[in-house]
Amino acid sequence: MIRLENVLKKYDNGVIALNNINLNIKLGEFVFLIGPSGAGKSTLLKLLSHEELPTKGSIFIDNINITKLSRRQVPFHRRKLGIVFQDFKLLPNKTVYENVAYALEIVGASGADIKRQVPNVLALVNLYDRAKSYPNQLSGGELQRVAIARAVVNKPKLLLADEPTGNLDEDTAYEIMEILDNINKNGTTVIMATHAKNIVDQYQKRVIRIDNGIVARDDIGGYYYEEP
Repeated sequence: MIRLENVLKKYDNGVIALNNINLNIKLGEFVFLIGPSGAGKSTLLKLLSHEELPTKGSIFIDNINITKLSRRQVPFHRRKLGIVFQDFKLLPNKTVYENVAYALEIVGASGADIKRQVPNVLALVNLYDRAKSYPNQLSGGELQRVAIARAVVNKPKLLLADEPTGNLDEDTAYEIMEILDNINKNGTTVIMATHAKNIVDQYQKRVIRIDNGIVARDDIGGYYYEEP
């Protein structure tokens, strides 16, 4: 599903964020991206979402070279993705229902589709009874669940999550992880950048460690251990 070939990302200030990366990620996998801050994890996610372009190399998703997309094609690419951030990025003047519905509205979904899909996805993230609440009335865990609901309401094949549990206490982080795990079990490929060692060790998914811009380790059913 995802293939990176000799991907180099060098920023204008001379920093090399990713250095000749080669990766293959299959449909339906759950991948933890780990490594120290500044290692290149977030840059990799930005390349997959086309927020950034590689300096060299090619990135294929569903056999489409996304580095060659025209400006007009980029929005259609992003509609196939779900993206979850550490800081939620919810619209403060909209309710939970409206925040999730907005993701469908911008892709032209019908009113009937919105009325059917939003309650279903709110039930998936255990927020059905909070549909009329505003972001300032929610806990951190609830805010992240809204963000996840918004990211998956379009039923994306690929979900990118950048430190989705980073601002949450341990119990809430595990609740979020359970939701992401269930989404993955329903067929969505999940790539999650994280520093949460306990979560990585407990769930034992594929672990890709990025360090100094290179793939330092790639383990199936791996753990979050520090390199010597």
